[in-house]
Amino acid sequence: MTRTVAGRTYPPMYRFIEAIARPAMALYTKAEWSGGENLPRTGGFVAVSNHVTNIDALTFAHFMVGHDIPVKFLAKSELFQVPVLGSMIGAAHQIEVKRGTRDAQAALSQARRALRAGECVGIFPEGTLTRDPDMWPMKAKTGAARLALETGVPVIPVAQWGTQDVIERYGVKPKLGIKHPVQVMAMPAVDLADLRQEPLTAQVAREATVRIMADLTRGVAELRGEEPPSHVWDIAIDGDPRPKKGKAS
Repeated sequence: MTRTVAGRTYPPMYRFIEAIARPAMALYTKAEWSGGENLPRTGGFVAVSNHVTNIDALTFAHFMVGHDIPVKFLAKSELFQVPVLGSMIGAAHQIEVKRGTRDAQAALSQARRALRAGECVGIFPEGTLTRDPDMWPMKAKTGAARLALETGVPVIPVAQWGTQDVIERYGVKPKLGIKHPVQVMAMPAVDLADLRQEPLTAQVAREATVRIMADLTRGVAELRGEEPPSHVWDIAIDGDPRPKKGKAS
């Protein structure tokens, strides 16, 4: 039976996945959470996070569900093709994104409907794992900003740091040994008030994205206790340093 909290829905499969994932999170991570007061208790909103490893969605969702907020993630279509996993995340009402196709627009339409219905939509604006050599957030795509500006909902940055100690940067298997701290912090809504008064042009969407990523990067810097670099990594300009399959990482 679907459970509803403040107008947000927990499908049965979502709760099943949560029941499986929570013990795994407790086994490998020590959660250090902050900023929960910045999460809207009612109404739709876009939650954005930085992307360092392949378990970031789990730690992101763990934090949100810990505050009784289910998330509808925009997830790449490849995940929906994985046996068992694909069926599970589909039944949990996650949103499939077929990148580089016309069907990608269908995902955005689904996300808009969810936001207008009062749901939380989770997005990694970078679109993939960061390629910055020191794992800082890199240049992002404009989808999260467009959704927020089109629907009028707030954008909440959710910074996280520490998953790289739990799993190799591009790996899929957790490291064995002691539990590692994983910090997750929700920040105040990004100020987009002036941009909401403007027509949604490519320039406006890019400016909103720059603000979103600036706030998110400040959160990551706070968690790391470091100053972020002045240069924001851009795959189109700086390249993709990720080791190719079949080569040493």
